[in-house]
Amino acid sequence: MTRGKATSIGFTAVLLWALLALFTVGSDPVPPLMLNALCFALGGAVGIIWLFATGALGQLRHVSWKVYLAGTAGLFGYHFLYFSALRLAPPAEAGLIAYLWPLLIVLFSGLLPGERLTLWHVAGAVLAFGGAALILGGGISADPEALPGYGLALICALTWSSYSLLSRRFGAVPTAAVAVYCLASAALSAVAHLALEPTIWPQSAVGWASVIGLGLGPVGLAFYTWDLGVKRGDIQLLGTASYAAPLVSTLVLVAVGIASARPSLLIAAAMIAGGAGLAALGGRGRRASPPPPDMTGQEIPRKGSA
Repeated sequence: MTRGKATSIGFTAVLLWALLALFTVGSDPVPPLMLNALCFALGGAVGIIWLFATGALGQLRHVSWKVYLAGTAGLFGYHFLYFSALRLAPPAEAGLIAYLWPLLIVLFSGLLPGERLTLWHVAGAVLAFGGAALILGGGISADPEALPGYGLALICALTWSSYSLLSRRFGAVPTAAVAVYCLASAALSAVAHLALEPTIWPQSAVGWASVIGLGLGPVGLAFYTWDLGVKRGDIQLLGTASYAAPLVSTLVLVAVGIASARPSLLIAAAMIAGGAGLAALGGRGRRASPPPPDMTGQEIPRKGSA
């Protein structure tokens, strides 16, 4: 698979995440952690069924438990921290801090083997973040009561960016392992739900359809395509392009009448598109990446190397 094709596949995750808000609104009044458990269970089950049908289930036996632990921590940790942050701080402001993760991916990707961080990458990520800030909310309140929520939102951003960069590092781990991440995250979400939330099932056909849509898309297929994209594609371009998610999400909500259109959307769209363009310039002329690391995180030596 070429680097460009893998990047394109990875970007489908961004488009699927743009449907997260729409389906989440439709799933009301299911509490967040219960919704997490249902969606991750569906996404993981579909992955296992697909592996069984294709005869690829045996791939899972060769993956280290450390990789499973890291993947589960990424998926479950991000969502648990995100929901907690939005409960302790103003949602728009906490969401903006949490959405630092694409910028962190771009900045820290320069530490990965075979990757080179340029000024184009940094400028593109900062410009795109500015566009996302116009959509998600402007400034950050100085209210001291919101500080714990802001702190959790920052840890949330660090969690997802670290998960994405580790996925790149464990490049030889099959994407099939994401099914196990999902099922383990579903189990942890169920435990957290029973301890912290009331149990409220979907109240209508729209509610159930929204839960199923989440499990098949933003909290299902998206994790598989993102995993493939960050492992085989242009991770810096993917990081910058991820800021398209809040833009497309807002446009979807406007299209269905849940949100109203704002003039700032056009400016935000131009900034995000411009940022992605700058990041793409930074990726031109890059040398080929080194061979992917193996299951333990060590690089696979090239033939004929010592």
